Amino acid sequence: MKPYSVLFICSDNAIRSPIAEAIMNHFFADRFIAYSAGSNAQAELHPLTIATLQHFGLTPPSQPKSWNTFLLAGAPEMDFIFTLDDCATNEACPTWPGGPLIAHWNVEDPSLRYQEIDRRKAFHDVFLFIKHRIDLLAALPMEKLAHLALQHHVQQIGQSTPAR
Repeated sequence: MKPYSVLFICSDNAIRSPIAEAIMNHFFADRFIAYSAGSNAQAELHPLTIATLQHFGLTPPSQPKSWNTFLLAGAPEMDFIFTLDDCATNEACPTWPGGPLIAHWNVEDPSLRYQEIDRRKAFHDVFLFIKHRIDLLAALPMEKLAHLALQHHVQQIGQSTPAR
C-alpha cells in the first residue's frame, strides 16, 4: 500500500509544523510521508524546535518552506492537510490538488512564553501534544473508513488533549 502524504501547516513553518513533520516521519514512516509548510515561512527553524527534536532523538526537517512549494507542478499530492495554528486556519488557503482531507489541529505557540525555562517546557509539551494527535491519526483504520467518516475522525483528533 502506498503511504499517505500529509502536509502540516503553521503560518511561519518554524515550530509546530516542522515538529509534526519530524514526529510523523520518525515514528510512522512505513505508512505516512509528512511535509510541513507555512503561508509566511521563516528563513530558519526556531532554535528550540531543533533542540526539542534532538532531545527526543529526532532529526529536524530542513529549512522552512512556503506552502506554495506544494502547489507547483510535480509537488506531491496530499491525502491529508492539518493546520496547526489559528493564523493558518483564518488565512485564505490555496485550493489543494487532489481533494485532501483538511482538518484544524490548533496547537499553542510555545515561543510566546516570556522566560526561557518556560519556553523550553512549552516546546517539550507541544512535542508531546502533537505526538498524541499523530498517534491517534495513525491508529485509525484508514482503509476501512469511508471518506466522510475519515474526515469526521481527523477533525475530532483536533479536539483531543493528552491525558495528564
